[in-house]
Amino acid sequence: MSIVRYSNPRANHGDSGAEVLVQGASVCADVAMLDSPKRKGTTWAPQGSTPVMEVTGKRFSLNMISALCAQGEFRFMVHEGAVTAIVFREFLSRLMPGASGPVFLVLDGHPVHKARLVQEFVKAQKGRLKLFYLPPYSPHQNPDEQVWAHVKRSVSRRLVQSKDDMKRLAIGALRRIQKLPALVKSFFRNPECQYASM
Repeated sequence: MSIVRYSNPRANHGDSGAEVLVQGASVCADVAMLDSPKRKGTTWAPQGSTPVMEVTGKRFSLNMISALCAQGEFRFMVHEGAVTAIVFREFLSRLMPGASGPVFLVLDGHPVHKARLVQEFVKAQKGRLKLFYLPPYSPHQNPDEQVWAHVKRSVSRRLVQSKDDMKRLAIGALRRIQKLPALVKSFFRNPECQYASM
């Protein structure tokens, strides 16, 4: 992930066109859990009949990690089970190969984000990855929270009968976000998130 800026072509070498300057990217990341939805909302039935929605009564959950930048790039990973330092390090290792410059990763203060294993991985990147932490109790400053609201809203509109259903719906919602850079950019328009788009 990188910030790409186009300089004024007239200020360059005559007719060489826009020169691309690659700089460090501000990337926001977060971890979220999606659990089996509680049925709420509205539905319909023929007049005189009470609408009935059948549910399994089973509880299941899924963990997701994502990272996004103000240029519209979005990466994600879905994981069954707890997100540990090992899982988060794996996500970071998948994130780094796509970076053409240093990555400044903005995270909340979750213990996994500060784990020794993660810090060792960051150190091994030799300055290509730097972690910055949001103040406590400030999820509203992380644009990634809007990703989770979008995914949870999308999944809650569907009937989820199994963990596989939930995983399929979550991955579908995350892939839709990934294919819509304009939507990803819109997550940074909140005044409290604009710091990350500079």
